[in-house]
Amino acid sequence: MSQAMQRHQSSSFFRRVQGSVLSIFLVLGLSLSFPLPSQAVPLLGVADSIQPAGETAALPKKAIQPGSFVAEAVKLVGAAVVRIDTERTVTRRATVDPIYEDPFFQRFFGDGAIPQAPREERLRGQGSGFLIDKSGVILTNSHVINGADKVTVTLKDGRTFEGKVRGFDEVTDLAVVKISGNDNLPVAPLADSDQVQVGDWAIAVGNPLGLDNTVTLGIVSTLKRSSAQVGIPDKRIDFIQTDAAINPGNSGGPLLNDRGEVIGINTAIRADAMGIGFAIPINKAKSIKDQLARGETIPHPYLGVQMTTLTPEIAQQNNSDPNSAFMVPEVNGVIVIRVLPNTPAAVAGLRRGDVITQIDGQAVAKAEQLQAVVENSHLGQTLKIQLRRGDQTQQLAVKTAELKNAG
Repeated sequence: MSQAMQRHQSSSFFRRVQGSVLSIFLVLGLSLSFPLPSQAVPLLGVADSIQPAGETAALPKKAIQPGSFVAEAVKLVGAAVVRIDTERTVTRRATVDPIYEDPFFQRFFGDGAIPQAPREERLRGQGSGFLIDKSGVILTNSHVINGADKVTVTLKDGRTFEGKVRGFDEVTDLAVVKISGNDNLPVAPLADSDQVQVGDWAIAVGNPLGLDNTVTLGIVSTLKRSSAQVGIPDKRIDFIQTDAAINPGNSGGPLLNDRGEVIGINTAIRADAMGIGFAIPINKAKSIKDQLARGETIPHPYLGVQMTTLTPEIAQQNNSDPNSAFMVPEVNGVIVIRVLPNTPAAVAGLRRGDVITQIDGQAVAKAEQLQAVVENSHLGQTLKIQLRRGDQTQQLAVKTAELKNAG
């Protein structure tokens, strides 16, 4: 046999073998199924996988476990999550014909010709909360109970109680409500939110849009999202951000980890937030809940400025704009947008356009850094501020005062 013919037969043989092997893998690939992590069975050892000729290999059967970690977490906490219904009375000016407000009509008939009788309305709201003590102490958001004349708390089992607002703090958007009549109520376990990591599971429980006992699942998207970044500069919160759905009515409900422990308090603060939710870290609530339960005011030092972060790039854009209101130094710092009247900042001489670069010896490059220093100071403490005003570097001393709740 010639060498050429031998090579031809050899190559034909290998092609047939490869085709058979490929066919085997294709058949196996079509017949294999990949179980979910919760259904996976242990892999067999090499010795276990070898079967005598003519016998069929039998994989050990493992029963599929019902439920999931989400179901277990909700089962642990669900009974402690409550619905909070509120009512409040508002007084509105009665609607009148626009002709009566015409200056000519008022001049002719007199300002008192058309009496403006006030009209009262009852406004209703709804939110969530959760029990943290068997005696009936409930945590929720301040904006859930803000201005309420009547608070009704409904448990998952249908029982209703009259709620008493013990204390609230608008700056951190936290409140404590108390119900009475039972000393053995279900309680939600609280976690350490400082241990939460980006990528952890996040389970939101509450009553969104009037739909009781709703559960949504996501992950922790980021940590320490400042209230200024979220768009509510009047608050002082570093939020947990999650992609778990949080809608109106979820506010005040718990955000859980995969063990059913509360890591945050949900707050629906952005109507335009699509696929983004925010929660107040539970450690923040832990630090002030006892004071709120006693009806005490939470002190918050403040300066009285509206500010934003400045970078050299932002400053260059501003300075190159012929319509810019003023020129700013091209440095890293915090620029003062507005100084509120009759505030510590106004008394100290801070001006619009000042760029703060240091406070109490600490360099500041972001607005939230400055805010954190002020929040952690004491009432009446004098803070030394270094700033750039035009081409000059100046030093000012600002004595903090207490930021009051609006309600």
